[in-house]
Amino acid sequence: MGKHEFLTPKAIANRIKAKGLQKLRWYCQMCQKQCRDENGFKCHCMSESHQRQMQVFGMAPDRVVEGFSEEFLDTFLGLIRRAHRHSRVAATVVYNEYIADRHHVHMNSTRWATLTEFVKFLGREGYCKVEDTPKGWFMTYIDRDSEKAIKARLKRKRIKSDMAEDERQERMIARQIERAQKSLAKANDGDEGDVAEGESESESGSEEEYSGSDDDDGEEQEEGSKEANKATGKIAIALQKSVPGPKVNPFEEKPKVNFGFDEEDSGVRGKERDEVSNKKGKDVKASEARRSALDELMKEEEKAKERSNRKDYWLCPGIVVKVMSKSLAQKGYYKQKGVVKKVIDKYVGEIEMLESKHVLRVDQDELETVIPQIGGLVRIVNGAYRGSNARLLSVDTEKFCAKVQVEKGLYDGKVLRAVEYEDICKISS
Repeated sequence: MGKHEFLTPKAIANRIKAKGLQKLRWYCQMCQKQCRDENGFKCHCMSESHQRQMQVFGMAPDRVVEGFSEEFLDTFLGLIRRAHRHSRVAATVVYNEYIADRHHVHMNSTRWATLTEFVKFLGREGYCKVEDTPKGWFMTYIDRDSEKAIKARLKRKRIKSDMAEDERQERMIARQIERAQKSLAKANDGDEGDVAEGESESESGSEEEYSGSDDDDGEEQEEGSKEANKATGKIAIALQKSVPGPKVNPFEEKPKVNFGFDEEDSGVRGKERDEVSNKKGKDVKASEARRSALDELMKEEEKAKERSNRKDYWLCPGIVVKVMSKSLAQKGYYKQKGVVKKVIDKYVGEIEMLESKHVLRVDQDELETVIPQIGGLVRIVNGAYRGSNARLLSVDTEKFCAKVQVEKGLYDGKVLRAVEYEDICKISS
């Protein structure tokens, strides 16, 4: 049996020595070979197999390093997801658990030189929430899968609540329209009754006038014929009966006809003028009633919209906010601005700071809206027009409100004259 056969004491001793963690400086990642001392590593570097692997590395060094980096990142995140999914843990603890595997991808073969640099990368990319403390770097894994499930469930719940709110609002608007139609129908019925009375009076007056004119014409004809016969005996004057003219509109002034009763005619015209003026007054009142009913309907709809869209949460992705948490003052985040990347459970925002690019999770009570310069784009985050984008027109510093004009959407071009500071926020460019 040879000296280094499988079951010889020397071979078993070599395997026992190689089983534990060895020094990183004597590990070759390209060949995946661990050497126990400097002499062994030197001999390995002079071997033919190592030279061939180095030739492969020299053809595309960037691609090889990037491949090792991706493998290191995936394995590291898989360990955190399995062992520390919902806990805050020190980065050194996770790294020691990771390198316990003898065949892991070593960090000196990746694009990260130190563990600190790698932890900062995880925080920037949003894989973990990282914190720099006096005891070292701590990180908390951000569970994307469970967050997606929670987000989908909240979205379904919000859609159901919005549908219920829309149905209630539609029923209320239908009831308001029905009441407005009833009030308008009552006003129109009163106007038609007045018109019918005026027409009956005018027709009866005209009949009396025409009947009187017929009698008068008959008497005048008889007297005229007698006088003519007495005077000449030859000429007979016959006056035809006056043919009744077209029916006159009671709302217009009658043509001036003199039948010999000036006083009665002037009285009739006075009554007609009074009726016309009363009719005009009633038309004006009816139009004012319609306008007031529509205004009240619009106000009620605005109030209903305000009630349905006014919530106790206002965070939404894509807006710029200011961190007002004094507990974060020691870390330099107090009164610093950041962009809301996503919203968790409606009240917690994942904020990427504009200067440091660090990602924080902050409750909305410790955040404040940001107002841009005049002409900048804002998003209405609460109230009747919640979710609409608008252009900032002016700011009233005394009343703490702003004048904005809605852009795009259902209310495009509408100007809102008094929107509170807390209801609008700057949109990140």
